[in-house]
Amino acid sequence: MPRDDNQPRPDIPPGTLHMLILKTLAFGGPLHGYAIAQRISLLSSDELSVEEGSLYPALHKLLLKGWVKATPAVSETGRQVREYRLTPAGRKQLDAERANYQRVSRA
Repeated sequence: MPRDDNQPRPDIPPGTLHMLILKTLAFGGPLHGYAIAQRISLLSSDELSVEEGSLYPALHKLLLKGWVKATPAVSETGRQVREYRLTPAGRKQLDAERANYQRVSRA
């Protein structure tokens, strides 16, 4: 069901942003930051939105932890961007976060 644009869009639930980014990269392949935010919005039928002020610090943390890596790329519009991709360690972390999320959801 389409959202009413007069209603505020909800933030990402606390503790799930890293999992959503990892999951997006696992199934969407390498993406730049804006494309990650767009994909999360699309896959959630516009129920979830990721603001730049949350996305880029989260991506930086994922880079520091070694769960994603970034390489220079050119976007569809010809802009220089950083393209993020999941690492094997990131795939393991995604599996762990999924299991924890499911455990907490069942409780």
